[in-house]
Amino acid sequence: MTSRISEATTPDRSFGPRTPRRRTVVKAAAAGAVLAAPLAAAATAHAADTPAFQHGVASGDPLPDGVLLWTRVTPSAEATPGSGRGPDVPVHWEIARDKAFGSVVGSGTATASAATDHTVKADVRGLSPASTYYYRFAVGEELSPVGRTRTAPAADSTAPGLRFGVVSCANWEAGYYSPYRHLAARTDLDAVLHLGDYLYEYRTGEYPAAAYTVRQHRPTHEIVSLADYRIRHAVTKTDEDVRAMHAAHPMIAIWDDHEFANDAWSGGAENHTPGAEGDWAARQQAAKQAYFEWMPVRASTAGTVYRRLRFGTLADLHLLDLRSFRSEQSSVGSGDVDAADRTITGRAQLDWLKAGLAASDARWKLVGTSVMISPVAFGSLPAHLLEPLAKLLGLPTGGLAVNVDQWDGYTHDRKELISHLRDRGIRDTVFLTGDIHMAWANDVPVTAGTYPLSPSAATEFVVTSVTSDNLDDILHVAPNTLSTVAETAVKAANRHVKWLDMDSHGYGVLDVTAERTQMDYYVISDRADRNATTSWARSYRTLSGTQKVERADAPVR
Repeated sequence: MTSRISEATTPDRSFGPRTPRRRTVVKAAAAGAVLAAPLAAAATAHAADTPAFQHGVASGDPLPDGVLLWTRVTPSAEATPGSGRGPDVPVHWEIARDKAFGSVVGSGTATASAATDHTVKADVRGLSPASTYYYRFAVGEELSPVGRTRTAPAADSTAPGLRFGVVSCANWEAGYYSPYRHLAARTDLDAVLHLGDYLYEYRTGEYPAAAYTVRQHRPTHEIVSLADYRIRHAVTKTDEDVRAMHAAHPMIAIWDDHEFANDAWSGGAENHTPGAEGDWAARQQAAKQAYFEWMPVRASTAGTVYRRLRFGTLADLHLLDLRSFRSEQSSVGSGDVDAADRTITGRAQLDWLKAGLAASDARWKLVGTSVMISPVAFGSLPAHLLEPLAKLLGLPTGGLAVNVDQWDGYTHDRKELISHLRDRGIRDTVFLTGDIHMAWANDVPVTAGTYPLSPSAATEFVVTSVTSDNLDDILHVAPNTLSTVAETAVKAANRHVKWLDMDSHGYGVLDVTAERTQMDYYVISDRADRNATTSWARSYRTLSGTQKVERADAPVR
């Protein structure tokens, strides 16, 4: 539902008593949306979880004049997620400039039905740029928690700075989501960027092994059907830290493979057996439907998440879908990773990205990519570390030269993109990446084999996992022991890799100004501790015009 806000002259009534003001009329473009109806909500209602709003509220994809609002309603006992049951109910929403809703600027009504698993979205427009708003939903007299959101700067404005939380790879069974809690506690973020693996598809006890499972998936079997994916999404949003993060900040999200199945590609996945688990296209469609129902994300085109958001003249954010169009991963050692007919982006998406980068007048060109674009050779690792690292990456253990699920397995696309940056003189491009369960700070070389004698075309910041297994988790050793050997070997063989951390869990905070883009890396004390503390680990930055990363002495305050 897309809603526009305009001014009218009649008094407005909303969810509770407040000072009369000029009414804001919302024009609803989607079917089922109507002008906001007055509600007789009790003045003493509190913004706390209620039976109708068991999965919290969320917002996402901020624009200069709007934002997407989300919630899920449980209208009756039988209307559990994935059940396909329960009545249609009208859900009212409103958005205000203050948390007390004394200055409501928009309201509307949508219908929650079993067809969308009783999830609701309102694509609100007509808001002011670079502004904080508060929003809530209601079913009858029952109020949702209050969410906070923020719009993007005006497209032609000179924003003084931007700050994003950056996360990826949150495996329910591997630990608690304390990184989300620490991001929720911050009041300085414009949005949270989620780079994929918001959830995992495995059956319980498969990853990690049952002996190391902190809490159990639901459903307990591997998810395959639409009902399965809906339930797994719903369970994720019962986590108090997930709900807190969504209520505190708008999210900008892309998917990676585990929103579908491990090492997914356009025609299948490593973790999909057609005979036992049905048709891949049906499974993929079920996963996408559940994702768009349960995530505060706009679909740019039917069935994909690649899209572009602008943050004034400071930054354009290009978001990629690297699962829907890619060729099947190459076999390690097959020698076909360089083949011109193999793609990770698909032709249309690569052309869209190249055109957007070339046309951008923003100082920074940020690219959200779910898998690492920097080339990395792992063959120099000792055997006792090569095998667990291959297990971490989901690759064969009999010799590992490259990770073929990353851009290393699709070098023709990477070469075309890097050449485009160099040939068109496109500067200040920064790739933001998840997937690999490690933190990295990389230059993106034009020719890795001759670097640093050859130039760098861009830079890349990779964030570690929220909870998913790192090297020390797989080896079951203390952090910063065996991994130090592996980190040293990787950096020695890859001169463009300036830093990596193979053991920590946590999140990043990306701070963007005209002069530089800096990633502050934060780590948590223990993923198995619901009350884990957080601490700063490292910071790296890219100064404008350099196309290189350098260490910063402290996080941005």
